[in-house]
Formats: sequence, structure tokens, C-alpha cells
Amino acid sequence: MDDLRTLLDDARTRLAGVPRVRLGLGREARRIAKMFGGRPVVEPVAEAWHVGVLLIGDDALWATGDVVRAAEEVRRGYTAESQRVRASIRGMAFRGGFAEGETCHIDWEPLDIAAVQEGGSADPLRWQGETLMVRWSPTGFLLPLSAYLDERIALAADPPG
Repeated sequence: MDDLRTLLDDARTRLAGVPRVRLGLGREARRIAKMFGGRPVVEPVAEAWHVGVLLIGDDALWATGDVVRAAEEVRRGYTAESQRVRASIRGMAFRGGFAEGETCHIDWEPLDIAAVQEGGSADPLRWQGETLMVRWSPTGFLLPLSAYLDERIALAADPPG
């Protein structure tokens, strides 16, 4: 039977020289700031290695969500509401402490390592017999987690191009 903790410890060791990304979490403006026009922000709350559909932290594991690049908010005319929303989120990340152009992971989901280790599942991880599998996209096939980590860590350590 695969051991999730061992797989993650091995992944962390192999990712040691790879840059990390920061995870952001939305926060309303503080009460005093609201009095002076303060607006919501996306604050950095954790660091992790982005390994495909997983974000591997020092002692935590998350499923990826959405990714934006922080940018100072400027007035623009957008034809689609979704563009306006993304621009607002980019501005919230910039105001929250992410650098201009920095990648900000939002809408990530924490995964319960202990529950998965005990035979449970947490999307995108699930057991197939004795093998821990990962679904690499919402409609993708299941792959053994160990092989998936090998491939993704190799790409992270030596990106193409």
C-alpha cells in the first residue's frame, strides 16, 4: 500500500531547489480601514511547491484552485464581467502584499493527509486498491500518484525551454 506521507516527504526533498509559490486568502478590509475607503485584499497565507494539481507545503497539502498574477488595479473597459472580476482579484492580491506580476494561488482546497492515508479520498486523490491515484484534470484519467509526482517534479526541476 502506498504511503502518502512518504511520497510527500520524498517530493519535498526533491523539490528543495525549486522556487515556491504563495497561496492567497481573501480578507475584508478591517473596520478602521473601511471608514477610510479600505477595500478587500488577498493576503499571502502559505507557501508551497506547485506540482500539477497539487500544492505541496512543508507540512500541508492543497488541491490547486485558480491562479492569477497580482497587478495594480487600473480602470479599464472590459467587455466581459469575468474579465472585470479577474482584474479585481489581481488588484486585491497586489493590495494584499503580492508583488506586481507574482503568481497568486486562490480557491485552493486543503487536503486531509491523515484521512487520505487511512484510506479516504480527497479530490483529486483516491485509492484504487493498494495504489494512491491522482486525477490530473477534472475530466482526466487517474494516474498512480508516485508516477505523477516523478513526472511533475522532473518538469519543475528542469522546465522545458
